[in-house]
Amino acid sequence: MDSINKTFVKEFILLGLSGYPTLEIMFFSLILVMYLVILIGNGLLIIASIFDSHLHTPMYFFLGNLSFLDICYTSSSVPSTLVSLISKKRNISFSGCAVQMFFGFAMGSTECFLLGMMAFDRYVAICNPLRYPVIMNKMVYVLMASVSWLSGGINSIVQTSLAMRLPFCGNNIINHFLCEILAVLKLACADISLNIVTLAVSNMAFLVLPLLVIFFSYMFILYTILRMNSATGRRKAFSTCSAHLTVVIIFYGTIFFMYAKPKSQDHLGNDNLQATEGLISMFYGVVTPMLNPIIYSLRNKDVKAAVKYVLNWKAVKQ
Repeated sequence: MDSINKTFVKEFILLGLSGYPTLEIMFFSLILVMYLVILIGNGLLIIASIFDSHLHTPMYFFLGNLSFLDICYTSSSVPSTLVSLISKKRNISFSGCAVQMFFGFAMGSTECFLLGMMAFDRYVAICNPLRYPVIMNKMVYVLMASVSWLSGGINSIVQTSLAMRLPFCGNNIINHFLCEILAVLKLACADISLNIVTLAVSNMAFLVLPLLVIFFSYMFILYTILRMNSATGRRKAFSTCSAHLTVVIIFYGTIFFMYAKPKSQDHLGNDNLQATEGLISMFYGVVTPMLNPIIYSLRNKDVKAAVKYVLNWKAVKQ
């Protein structure tokens, strides 16, 4: 037993879809196209929010942060996933796994807070329009975004440090595309009670709390909209909220499916489970960031006009 305990792993092997070679080729092409769309779509939104003076408002400031976050999140995981799919190189170093886990957890935590901040911004804009410029002044919304990034980073440092300090003896095969924290914890040969408790606290703070802010914000927004006499005003209010609500439903729906699934689904070795978790991982890690700029562009005239302006400006420069 002592000899086993002293054999600590120096690298991990990411299974991904190793049992499905046909799916690997299809996934490589699909993820590559999606990643390019993420970079272009979110990049255009960031440029538009910076250079178009009409978008210098709290809502578009948060949207720019969300786009930057999506680029950071996918860039920390997608390139390595593409390499493993095309080259069959599935090993990742211990430190590389820790870095990937940190960025994934930090970006996810930050996005939860940002979506909550965006809901509060819409609540103030619709329910208290006259006081909106005072309440959501530049110092306030910059501070709100900074708190989101800082808290997400701190949360990720805590969770990653607790996970990677555990001993991993013998089994180093991760049944996932990435060094996802739950998949890594399954390999630990030590008590993970502390990790479970801190993850539960983290879920309450970064999943449940922002979701409550979003829920109550939209309850007040709906109440205010229904009391509006103008049909045009109601349509405009619904339009400004629909894109954010769509993103929230996709993001939280996927993340709750991943992290709130029953214990009975946690057993390894099931081929169907491996394929399903691969699909869920791709959806959460690639599809959601790809849809964000598309949803906001389709549902928002200001964003569409700003993106057209940026594209026209580039065409003129060329």
